[in-house]
Amino acid sequence: MLRASIRFALLVLCIAGWSVSALSVAVDRPLEDPAQEARARAIHKQLRCLVCQNQSIEDSNATLARDLRLLVRDRILAGDTDQAAIRYIVERYGDWVLLKPPVKAGTIFLWAGPAVILMLAIVLIALWYRRRGGPAGRTVEPLSLDEQNRLKDLLGDGDRS
Repeated sequence: MLRASIRFALLVLCIAGWSVSALSVAVDRPLEDPAQEARARAIHKQLRCLVCQNQSIEDSNATLARDLRLLVRDRILAGDTDQAAIRYIVERYGDWVLLKPPVKAGTIFLWAGPAVILMLAIVLIALWYRRRGGPAGRTVEPLSLDEQNRLKDLLGDGDRS
């Protein structure tokens, strides 16, 4: 009885393992010419996956990235140069599709934004520290005689135990 249960459990695990592999991502069919495939892969590494955003279409498993990889291969088969294939994709998706967008009026914030934000943060932190002051920057004045008497009254004499 125990052996039958173990065999059944192993059978279920094997079937589950094989069914998971059926959910894997489809592999792209490479171009027959190795030189063209190398060009396509080099282009893939320059284009951003629009779903993942921080991955190239070469590294992404998203369906849109696969479609873009196929589109690049089609453009190379059609005789486009590398730049023409990239331009074709950029015309449809904009400069955002490039992992390294060009510096121009429309993309200046992408390039200057991080530096501006860093400088702004440094200025704000410096202003905050300046306004906040600190215990080392402040001098504490001693209590006046009236304040000392009032404090004794509030705390009690200390004689009462």
